[in-house]
Amino acid sequence: MPDNTVTGRRISTSVLVIGTGGSGLRAAIELSERGVDVLAVGKRPKNDAHTSLAAGGINAALATMDAEDSWQQHAADTIQESYFLANPHTAEIVTKNAGRGIQDLERWGMPFAREADGRISQRYFGAHKYRRTAFAGDYTGLEIQRTLVARAAQLEVPILDSVYITRILVRDNVVFGAYGFDLRDGSRVTIIADAVIIAAGGHNRIWRRTSSRRDENTGDSFKLAVDAGGRLRDAELVQFHPSGILEPENAAGTLISEAARGEGGVLRNVLGERFMANYDPERMELSTRDRVALAAYTEIKEGRGTAKGGVLLDISHLPRETIMTRLPRVYQTMLELQVLDVTTTAIEIAPTAHYSMGGVWVRPDDHSTDVVGMYAIGEASSGLHGANRLGGNSLIELLVFGRIVGQAAAEYSAGITSQNRSQEAIDAAEREVTDTLASDGEENVRALQRDIRNTMTDFGGVVRDEAGLLEGLRELDELDDRQKRIGVHPDVAGFSGLAHAFDLRASLMAARATLACALERRESRGAHNRSDYPDMDPALQVNLVWSADGSIAHEQIPPVPAEIAALMENVSQAGKLLE
Repeated sequence: MPDNTVTGRRISTSVLVIGTGGSGLRAAIELSERGVDVLAVGKRPKNDAHTSLAAGGINAALATMDAEDSWQQHAADTIQESYFLANPHTAEIVTKNAGRGIQDLERWGMPFAREADGRISQRYFGAHKYRRTAFAGDYTGLEIQRTLVARAAQLEVPILDSVYITRILVRDNVVFGAYGFDLRDGSRVTIIADAVIIAAGGHNRIWRRTSSRRDENTGDSFKLAVDAGGRLRDAELVQFHPSGILEPENAAGTLISEAARGEGGVLRNVLGERFMANYDPERMELSTRDRVALAAYTEIKEGRGTAKGGVLLDISHLPRETIMTRLPRVYQTMLELQVLDVTTTAIEIAPTAHYSMGGVWVRPDDHSTDVVGMYAIGEASSGLHGANRLGGNSLIELLVFGRIVGQAAAEYSAGITSQNRSQEAIDAAEREVTDTLASDGEENVRALQRDIRNTMTDFGGVVRDEAGLLEGLRELDELDDRQKRIGVHPDVAGFSGLAHAFDLRASLMAARATLACALERRESRGAHNRSDYPDMDPALQVNLVWSADGSIAHEQIPPVPAEIAALMENVSQAGKLLE
């Protein structure tokens, strides 16, 4: 049994980065290249970060395939796909700087797919007017993560990937570091820093079916920010991917790439009907992600789903060679997880929580927050995606704002002449961990996590209504009361049980913010569907900003610049993959 005595270490650095996925590593690289003392910490190995799961591609208007493309058109497509909830300034920053992001990766050895003449190859994704998605097979995220890990190693960036941060340390609304513990031995870690960058992902693990793996995207970023004095924007806006598998239970939500539909796969209900004809007869299976997810949900809800609660994705009519060469990952995944041969048998799928389009409230220019010296980037942040994310935008967002925020944090740190710390804040963070570790109640943390996921799936899923959202909030009240009686039991394997307890608290807060904002958004817009408010409300073309006291502010969105607005149009999906 590990020793529960409070032992620990104190580390000092100029900038602390919480999270070692794509955004965190890009920020750390920028800081190191500028000669700034930086430390990156994570709760899982850096090579296994969630970024590595991204399959589809990364967007930039390079015009290697379509000379007419431009950053302005990329911004127009992004804002339009967001159902006009994206901040136009954020969209402009990302699209203007996307080319630089690709160049950085090239410089560091990223193996992009290329045309015969050496140009970076780019392909269509849904809702893009032009081909602007660069890729590396169907392992783009993995290759980006490998490239960033290698560059960080070249620069000798210090990375601690077994440290769980429980609290950001603040005095008088100014950051001075963070507190946490080592997952291996439970020893405490106090990190003194001028600035803190939150890059610890989103909250989509709090649904029953999710593309996030166990113990990632549990809302950690949201709770760290709010506890420190930050706010959340658009927590209710969650993208549901149309095709996550149903079993085995420990892999439920694992994605079947939308390339399967792009290659000619068809969707059928239990009656054998190609149901997309009832929802989008023109585009059928090539419709947008939010529409396909809603269609599948409706079929299941109205009793035309399978006995296990899914619909069928069938690619068995495609030539075997097409499946083996164009969809090898789909073939391999199903063989490994279900011993199912997709060349002969349809895949049972259902919508799955995939991406947090909202997140910590940040300013568009530098992603600074309400707390001085605290920043948020990547899926932890908000402002770019609105009510529906444009496929391929998440990876470029990591690179653009990783660089920009690294620069902003470096400049902030350099400008500090003195730092006010609070021993009281450190002591409170230490007590929180000590008290949690001493918890010996009857409630099981894993069971409570499962209950949260059930509540969110039942009442905060693809389609929502007022009665369900209120019931969901009531159940969260009960779960919040039960979590006060948890038992935490470290063992020879380490202190993962302590981490799960903090994950649970983060998930509860993220769930509450999500349901409360979903209740406030009395309309249907993009991925947010209210059966009792089926239409968009022009008055709700605003961002909803949630605070720790439960209040929700309506934040006005700046007007779209004329040069971008002039390029907005309905973009045909014909022949395009919707990744």
